[in-house]
Amino acid sequence: MDAVYLDHAATTPLDKEILEKMLPYLTEIFGNADSPHALGRKAMNAVDNARDCVAALINAKPNEVYFTAGGTEADNWAVIGGAYAAKEKGRTKLLISAIEHHAVLAAAEKLRADGFEIVQIPVNEGGRCELNALEPLLDDTVGLVAVMAANNETGAVQPIKELADLAHKAGAVFFTDAVQAAPYMPLDVKALGVDMLSLSSHKFYGPKGCGALYIKNGVKIKGHVVGGEQERGLRGGTTNVAAVVGLAEAYKKTVENLPQTTETLTTLRKAFLDGLSVLDGITVNGGNEGDLPSVLNLRIEGVNNADFVYSMDLQGVCVAAGSACASASIKPSHVLTAMGFTEAQAKECVRISFGKYNTEEEVREAAKKAVEIINRLRG
Repeated sequence: MDAVYLDHAATTPLDKEILEKMLPYLTEIFGNADSPHALGRKAMNAVDNARDCVAALINAKPNEVYFTAGGTEADNWAVIGGAYAAKEKGRTKLLISAIEHHAVLAAAEKLRADGFEIVQIPVNEGGRCELNALEPLLDDTVGLVAVMAANNETGAVQPIKELADLAHKAGAVFFTDAVQAAPYMPLDVKALGVDMLSLSSHKFYGPKGCGALYIKNGVKIKGHVVGGEQERGLRGGTTNVAAVVGLAEAYKKTVENLPQTTETLTTLRKAFLDGLSVLDGITVNGGNEGDLPSVLNLRIEGVNNADFVYSMDLQGVCVAAGSACASASIKPSHVLTAMGFTEAQAKECVRISFGKYNTEEEVREAAKKAVEIINRLRG
């Protein structure tokens, strides 16, 4: 069996059609988008078109879309820039959901060291942030609330509109990390009621190293990278024109194909679960109705996830444990422990994430390999 890639929540392969659209901006149209000559103007025209495209896809205005070097930068900017802007109004408390990506959690911890108060919003056993968990934490000292649109480890989709409405009633700004949500669900910033929203190109078959941050007009945020006047003076640095073009084209293709993608991924997810049905002691973590079809987080009782991931890799199947590896060990997932798992239980959990290039045949074959490995590791 050829290598089977079932780790699309980590990254996706660059779509060859998107690469073709990027190539001219790496070769013929290589100008700096801020240069006044013809090559620069052509590059800037491509950036403007990409900004218009992304804005239309999320129902925003073009001047509300800012390009970054990825989702991590966009998350950092939203949290840190938003927090310092709120501090000018005397609001120094941040509410951050317990299941956020490390890009948000680490940014919040940096702010804690600078004197901000950071409070985590708990989630239920399905990995969802409920309104009654957020509401008691809100007061007139809260400047920013951050809850991701969909979780990267469990696929749990959050009630963003309702959470944002609560935050706004308390006078706080609401940010959602939509990096994992963007490839698999429509995003409308007006319908969601969010003030800021982040995207990352490599999650939807675009190039790595490029992201976007939506900042609603009128929302105050501190500048992020100094040294240039790019991105309306808030984020300096020479624009990566080819990557920006790739992000916009990849996201456009993703949105156009959402219905088909959902159907395909739902079928693949079911095929993998069907293959594991011969085993006992396998449970789906989260599994709420309406969660992302791309992510399957499983607890495999009696099996260490590091051993499972390594064994699957030896069989040519790429899966994950949902958190970064540190040398030879895998740390317990903060997402799962927030959902009530013990550290020992969290170390029995793995993440399988499907993509548009997977076939049902290879997924079923991967499930067979998984059954063999589980039986061996348990034995």
